[in-house]
Amino acid sequence: MSTTPSMSMETHPDIAELRARYDEFGGSAVPQVVEGLMVLAGLYAAASPWIVGFSGQTSLTMCNLFAGFAVALLAVGHATTFSRTHGITFVAPLLGVWLIVSPWLVSNVSRSAGLIWSNVVVGAVVLVLGAAIMGMGMTRGGSRR
Repeated sequence: MSTTPSMSMETHPDIAELRARYDEFGGSAVPQVVEGLMVLAGLYAAASPWIVGFSGQTSLTMCNLFAGFAVALLAVGHATTFSRTHGITFVAPLLGVWLIVSPWLVSNVSRSAGLIWSNVVVGAVVLVLGAAIMGMGMTRGGSRR
């Protein structure tokens, strides 16, 4: 039986270098602006039932509330610890797509122009910002040597 301690993945030099690159990337100005805008978009999505006036439709209200908070939390996670959360950057664009299509997929929704425009615009913003942060993280955070 060997008594030599095995090297943990957390202390592996390649992992440490990769995390340092992601931390450097996350500290630059462009990702911080994108993540800040994504936090605002997520908070708007969460508050939109009361802003636009469809809070009486419980199913879509809850949908927007949860999706909006998830977007905001993802953006805060990316802004604070991108080296640890870069593996789930694909979730924000998917939530953007969900916000776009949810007025037609969620049951018991009486669709109005304001409701549809609100969800489509905030969903498109989340989709674009999420794809941007995902693309920037892939090109600048992990692939340069």
